[in-house]
Amino acid sequence: MDRAGLTGISFFAGLPEDELDVVAATAVAVEFAEGQALTTEGDLGHCIFIVESGEAEIASGGETIGRIGPGEIVGEIAVLSSGMRTASVVATTPVRALRLFKRDVWALEQTAPEAARRLRAALDVHRA
Repeated sequence: MDRAGLTGISFFAGLPEDELDVVAATAVAVEFAEGQALTTEGDLGHCIFIVESGEAEIASGGETIGRIGPGEIVGEIAVLSSGMRTASVVATTPVRALRLFKRDVWALEQTAPEAARRLRAALDVHRA
């Protein structure tokens, strides 16, 4: 992925160019069809997803608890905290997202501290 591909995603707006380069070097674009799961509650979480386009529904304990769309993140609770997926996320439209593996997310602390701070802020919001 290149830096230009990240600039259209609100999560990355205003990040320093060197941090955009770090994220671009590790992020992989992935696509999910409508009805396909991005995450499954109870599974081990080995990556996060940052939605580029499309929408998905979040469910926990079999009940819908929210929806996500462009610029939003899922999977950070498992990657940064519990290790286990706390919710299922299923695409309600075709979804294009960026995937960052756990090792890359943890490396951001050193290589892209503002991006890491934003991920931790998202974690705090989702835990609340």
